[in-house]
Amino acid sequence: MPIGVVFDVGNVLYGWDPDSFLVRQIADDEERLRFIEDADFFAWHEGLDGGRRFDEAAAELSEKFPAYAELIRAWGERFGETITEPVEGVHAIVEELDARGVHLFAITNFSAEFWKPFAQRERTFFRRFRDIVVSGEAKLLKPDPAIYYLALHRFGLKPDQALFIDDRQINVEGAAAVGMRTHLFTDAMDLRHRLISEGLL
Repeated sequence: MPIGVVFDVGNVLYGWDPDSFLVRQIADDEERLRFIEDADFFAWHEGLDGGRRFDEAAAELSEKFPAYAELIRAWGERFGETITEPVEGVHAIVEELDARGVHLFAITNFSAEFWKPFAQRERTFFRRFRDIVVSGEAKLLKPDPAIYYLALHRFGLKPDQALFIDDRQINVEGAAAVGMRTHLFTDAMDLRHRLISEGLL
């Protein structure tokens, strides 16, 4: 039986909706999609998750796309607006696990700079977690095996003592490849059934 449950954050614990934020910045669909494609915007953001400093990355992208400099600046200043409400039903599960004494952890692909204000804002919830590995701090991204090994070392878990929960198949496969138990997240009810089957709820 796993003794630690390891959550992803985005779209598992909290919703993440960058598209709605971008729509508010560029209302025209064609213009917005053109910018996202031309700038390879989400790959650029992944660089932030990997540990790149926002000011450096923003300056470089703004130089290439000066017409969108304001949008790029807003992405840094207002990134918190892309994070939406807690995923329905999951926070209740976390509270139940915590009440049962299950050790809770997380591994998240998240910019170190963006993580700090978000974690501070949600500090009451995240106090339930014994440790959280943030990719931007570790300068490692899921599904790189190195981030899972780092997390297991920090968490004090052997791979088969951890149940890793993520909404992305590629990240689940990465965790499974290092020997972790895994669950592909779809919704809270499905997750609850899995945790019950593991004897954790």
